[in-house]
Amino acid sequence: MKGLNQFVGNSGGLMEDYICLSICIFSKSLSSLSSLQVLSGCAIIVRGQPRGGPPPERQINLSNIRAGAMARRAAQGQPDTKDTPDEPWAFQAREFLRKKLIGKEVCFTVEIRTALGREYGMVYLGKDTTGENIAESLVNEGLATVRREGIRGNNPEQARLCELEDQAKSSKKGMWTEGGGTHTIRDLKYTIENPRNFVDSLHQKPINAIIEHVRDGSVVRALLLPDYYLVTVMLSGIKCPTFKREADGTETPEPFAAEAKFFTESRLLQRDVQIILESCPNQIILGTILHPNGNITELLLKEGFARCVDWSMAVYTQGAEKLRAAERCETLRLLDVRQDLDFFFFFFFEEKNSCFLINVMQVVNADAMVVKLNSGEYKTIHLSSIRPPRIEGENKDKDKRFRPLYDIPYMFEAREFLRKKLIGKKVNVTVDYIRAATGPGEGTPAFPERTCATVTIGGINIAEALVSKGLATVIRYRQDDDQRSSHYDELLAAEARAIKNGKGLHSKKEVPIHRVADISGETQKAKQFLPFLQRAGRSEAVVEYVFSGSRLKLYMPKETCLITFLLAGIECPRSSRNLPGGMQVAEPFSDEAMLFTKELVLQREVEVEVESMDKAGNFIGWLHIEGVNLSVALVENALSKVHFTAERSAYYKTLVSAEEACRQRKEKIWANYEEKPVEEVVHLSEEKERVANYRPVYVTEITDTLHFYTQDVETGGQLESLMETMRAEIAAQPPVEGSYSARRGDYCISKFADGEWYRARVEKVESPAKVHVFYIDYGNREVVSSTRLAPMPPAFSTRTLPAQATEYAFAFILIPQDEDARADVVDCVVRDIQNSQCLLNVEYSGATCPFVTIQFGDTKDDVGLGLVKEGLVMVDVRKEKHLQKMVTEYLNSQESAKSARLNIWRYGDFRADDADEFGYSR
Repeated sequence: MKGLNQFVGNSGGLMEDYICLSICIFSKSLSSLSSLQVLSGCAIIVRGQPRGGPPPERQINLSNIRAGAMARRAAQGQPDTKDTPDEPWAFQAREFLRKKLIGKEVCFTVEIRTALGREYGMVYLGKDTTGENIAESLVNEGLATVRREGIRGNNPEQARLCELEDQAKSSKKGMWTEGGGTHTIRDLKYTIENPRNFVDSLHQKPINAIIEHVRDGSVVRALLLPDYYLVTVMLSGIKCPTFKREADGTETPEPFAAEAKFFTESRLLQRDVQIILESCPNQIILGTILHPNGNITELLLKEGFARCVDWSMAVYTQGAEKLRAAERCETLRLLDVRQDLDFFFFFFFEEKNSCFLINVMQVVNADAMVVKLNSGEYKTIHLSSIRPPRIEGENKDKDKRFRPLYDIPYMFEAREFLRKKLIGKKVNVTVDYIRAATGPGEGTPAFPERTCATVTIGGINIAEALVSKGLATVIRYRQDDDQRSSHYDELLAAEARAIKNGKGLHSKKEVPIHRVADISGETQKAKQFLPFLQRAGRSEAVVEYVFSGSRLKLYMPKETCLITFLLAGIECPRSSRNLPGGMQVAEPFSDEAMLFTKELVLQREVEVEVESMDKAGNFIGWLHIEGVNLSVALVENALSKVHFTAERSAYYKTLVSAEEACRQRKEKIWANYEEKPVEEVVHLSEEKERVANYRPVYVTEITDTLHFYTQDVETGGQLESLMETMRAEIAAQPPVEGSYSARRGDYCISKFADGEWYRARVEKVESPAKVHVFYIDYGNREVVSSTRLAPMPPAFSTRTLPAQATEYAFAFILIPQDEDARADVVDCVVRDIQNSQCLLNVEYSGATCPFVTIQFGDTKDDVGLGLVKEGLVMVDVRKEKHLQKMVTEYLNSQESAKSARLNIWRYGDFRADDADEFGYSR
């Protein structure tokens, strides 16, 4: 199916490539990857995989044969036209193809494309042309005739069809039997005189049927067997979005109508099903369609493509409670067809029992969170029917500023529980009720409108988990108040367990006290604290608040203090703020920068490197989150400029390179940037030339993203000597197994699979049994138990010998994002250069690592250029003038690969600027 999106819409003419299609594969869960429809004995419709919506269709007509025409109903409103019956053996030919092709994998060739766009070709069962030829099977069974006009004697396929037709004639198969085939013509009935009596006469018994057409997600046209009634059936109990017909005859789809139709069509169209005809109010036949793999009515509800309707639920024979349960389904599956669509599972956010899968951006307190809707908007939701920890009465300390998060018992524990569980995660949200806004009254405060919902992640009800830990209590309602959680009984049971076990708020122990010092703006305290943070290197922190794109408030858990932190090396647009002289207007893109920072780091665990402090007591330094430098990320996204103070930092080259790229694209803050005068540019470019300074390296590791790690050959001896000495010392004094407690960012030693100890860095700690380590001298990663780790002896630390593995990426090429294509490239590179000595030259800087060209140690051939020549990758066209000679050489090799149609070019040419569409990115 990978090729489908590439060949749909190709230019006309002969198409020599064979194309494989996976056609409507049914699974036990009634899921579908593609669909197919058999129009007649010699015409089929194929569909590709859904990508961003329902996929395009393509009709293929079988070459060199003709099958009987199917019956056709007279056009309504035109009295001169009449119904056209089946031609003899037409229905049998259609059924032969339908049963043979539906649910099977086929490939086909397109031989002719007419001026009107009709395509003729051959269809084969299986993945290639060695499979069964469908046209030959039809002719062999006597269900189609061969078009002998224009037959060429040198065409073996046409000669084979003629031979099979002669054999069918002699055997008197199909249409060649005596009698003319009048008995094969169906008595097709398009109307039912009394549909209510017709439905009642069947006594709600399942009858066999074939789904011939899908009008929308909940209305189909079915052929009832064996009497050949062609009836329209509406699914009982539900309604899907429909297509409205306008006055000019065009159809306008309601939101998600096309997706709902595709959902039903891809599962039922031309399938053998059973239908229970349940009722017929107002000439509308209501029924339930049953397939061996599932009930489409309940599936439409579970996937959010339909809503329950009360007027037809009463006749649903499977039980209305099943429909209600499906509508309230909390754990929803996302299909591939819906992964790229921007919509909710139901039509309105504020509707009761609506379900969504959305991102949590911020935890406000123990019962509220901010989520990002698929539309990009932010909304605050509250957990239904629970109350967060609070102070009863006037127990606030009047001698200090009251801080609810730290001063209310168990509020911090509740917030931390939600933060660690939810921040940055996708959660299922079921809206239970909307609490209307209330105005201020005597002694009562005003409350805004609240959207109250049940939030689940991984099948766990977050509100229930909070209550069971004693970090929240359950609200008691009046009997006539039905605005409560849909899982209210489970919440009460969880609270009862917490009370019984004395958890949290119900504990008789002393409440936890959090003495958190806020040194934001406290210059003297900050001065005392600065040397400690500078010596600590990277320190763990939690981002509590984002003031602007480069100004944040951090909570330092080890030091139990709050600090204001400014990002080093950049100059971010200023937000609006109050000054003594009046309001300062926000600079352009300041809001975008703040939003970017919020979405990336707010309430996340980060690492900070403190370098200095300003006069106001704010710390200045670098902030890292999961390997991303926030200063670099802001510059890369054209939301900040490089400040001159970055020149003395290790990130200066990366920052300048990112800024230059944005400046050339004139993005965001650089939109109005004007280039320097031509003479100056020419002067600078003349001074800068590509430097080819290849040095010998040893390639030790190649990642799945095609980055690779190398060791300098010159320092290889020092590493070997250090390893031998370190292992000898460890053998003399073995570490105590299990005594080491791993912490993220720590340097340690790890015992590898070969039983030897190596230097490593802890990247992540899931549990004592699952510690993610990075071997700093070789570049590979591993998940190990803490029993295989030990502290790094000081004599062998990175101060004695720096980490020897350096990360690089290939210059001038685009890496495939498609997993299969990327795996092919990685396998090729691993085979060629891993664990071998090569020559390396740095060409330009990147956001995370330098981009280099690498040559084989013996032949001096460029490895990246070889990948381009083999058609495994595309060229990344760089604009720097001093690199144009190299870029031209790469582009010439790419053109050679195109001409030979190698690998990614095997389906023909496509533009390099369409790389993203074909799964390539920088």
